[in-house]
Amino acid sequence: MPSGGYKASDLPPLVTDKPPNVLIVGAGLAGLVLGIYLEEAGIPYQIFERAAEIKPLGAIMCLTSNILPALEQIRVYEDLLKFSKPCRRSTFYTGDLKLIGSSALKDEEITGYDRLLFARPELYDLLFSRIPSHKIHMSKKVLSFQQNHEGVMLRFSDNTTLHGDILVGADGAHSSVRQHLYKTMGQQGLLPKADNKNMNKGYISLLGTTGPLDPVKYPTLSDPACESNFMIGDGSTPYTWVTFTVPGNRICWNVIVQLALAGVEDDQFKTSDWVPQQNKKMLDSIRHFKTPYGIMGDLFDESPIEGISKVYYEDMLFETWNHGRTVLIGDAAHKLLPSTGQGAVNAMQDAVILANCLYDIKPTSFENIKFALQEYRDQRFDLVKAQYSSSQFMAKLQYGHTFFERILRHCIFNWLPKTMQMWQLAKESAYRPQANFMPEAPRRGSIPITKQKPSRRIQEEQAKKAAATAAAAI
Repeated sequence: MPSGGYKASDLPPLVTDKPPNVLIVGAGLAGLVLGIYLEEAGIPYQIFERAAEIKPLGAIMCLTSNILPALEQIRVYEDLLKFSKPCRRSTFYTGDLKLIGSSALKDEEITGYDRLLFARPELYDLLFSRIPSHKIHMSKKVLSFQQNHEGVMLRFSDNTTLHGDILVGADGAHSSVRQHLYKTMGQQGLLPKADNKNMNKGYISLLGTTGPLDPVKYPTLSDPACESNFMIGDGSTPYTWVTFTVPGNRICWNVIVQLALAGVEDDQFKTSDWVPQQNKKMLDSIRHFKTPYGIMGDLFDESPIEGISKVYYEDMLFETWNHGRTVLIGDAAHKLLPSTGQGAVNAMQDAVILANCLYDIKPTSFENIKFALQEYRDQRFDLVKAQYSSSQFMAKLQYGHTFFERILRHCIFNWLPKTMQMWQLAKESAYRPQANFMPEAPRRGSIPITKQKPSRRIQEEQAKKAAATAAAAI
């Protein structure tokens, strides 16, 4: 197999009626959801994860009606409800707890689903448990891959290799699959200039989740709905700190700093690797920040130190998502800021649409594979592009500290009519993809839903069956 990209061969193209063998690199949310859908579709797959053990960030996570029907379709939704809380209101304060404004929309009445908040590791564990153990392989770091019209070959750091029909890069923002693919395409003069840029780093965050707290001391923990609070520092304090109540009498917290406005005193915060030995100085410098529950330091003291993480808020929308037999999904293709809570949603939507396109591959041939992977990109790119812009806007609204961003926040919370908010919610909630080769989840909500693109394979099979029936009747 030639090194790098695919090229013509004297051998005839391989065509088979068997479904393609899919190699998924990355056992994050996108890779796991894709695996679950391929399991439902009867498409062979294996998942390879470079880490010996996945330890998801103990951060808060939000899922909306854009992905909850798909999770309901694969029987995950009911279990998700057991460890989540509906979020129906977010309140914004100054650093001194003066009210800026609030956002309160009853999503369920419009979309049919509550906006659900929970600690990220719990969803990860749930999805991981749905993958048969023999189909997921840990400590498998990909060094390189080769692809041509006959197949794709993965080479791992343990000197093993594996052949398949399709390679899926679901290995995150710093994807090794994407890096190797782009290097090869660059050498061939096929990579757009836009894909050579580095990801933007606009914010950095410390985040964690407390252990169980006393509901007497923290009464809002007893509320079945999530309490969401954003505290935004003044012009001399480029920080936003956020708290969310989650099941188990716990509070998820997040402290975000806008790097462009961070002073010299924040150099360690900006550049240090996050290790337990360095965390005390960082946390001590911000523990006095006020919250409705007291100071942030009270929450720090109740949070397991090993679960506190430092994360850059990076963003990038790559142009190239597929080439030959290789395709990128989730953060490997598009890294969104977490301000809209849509990063994980879009990653899982990628998995749903890619599963649909892979199901339509019949017979399995190089041409049909290339068509399916391009079809996936065509269906998703413009939608993700819109979400990318939205996440940047919402980051300014939630985390921004420039004069313009403060004026913007005041206008949105005080002058934007509720009818406009309702219209925007309905518009954003209309797209909710599901697998088109499975029975749909029950239709919920009162708003029109974006029409799902039907399975080409199922349509062709139905047409052939109808034609055969008609011929037999003659």
